[in-house]
Amino acid sequence: MAVAMATSATVVSLGTFSLSSPSHLSSSKKLSTTFWISKISSTCPESSRLAQASGGKFTCFERDWLRTDLNVIGFGLIGWLAPSSIPVIGGNSLTGLFFESIGTELPHFPTPPALTSQFWLWLVCWHLGLFLPLTFGQIGFKGRTENYF
Repeated sequence: MAVAMATSATVVSLGTFSLSSPSHLSSSKKLSTTFWISKISSTCPESSRLAQASGGKFTCFERDWLRTDLNVIGFGLIGWLAPSSIPVIGGNSLTGLFFESIGTELPHFPTPPALTSQFWLWLVCWHLGLFLPLTFGQIGFKGRTENYF
């Protein structure tokens, strides 16, 4: 299976094109569209040098692309533990039900819980609820610190 390798010049040239207007419209009007791909040369000015040095391969991504921050993890965890600990499910909280189901399943540890066990419901609900504040917290906190909004 042959794999075609595209250079940065090819990718940049594919990113820009112009559409001529139809014949019934004025021929002087042109629609010019430039895609974000054409911005590779401005965001990665050393792309041609890097491509030559690494045998045709280069990347424009930062090394620390995840940009983890302990503030987001701490506030996200607190932001989920506080509401999930409110007793609204039959006088119990979601966190309490999840930890209680862990306690009931732990005595037969090597054997996994049955598919009909309430453990799976509480596990999925609790973790979905946790990952939402963590995800939105990462987006919001980093968006604010990097002046996206």
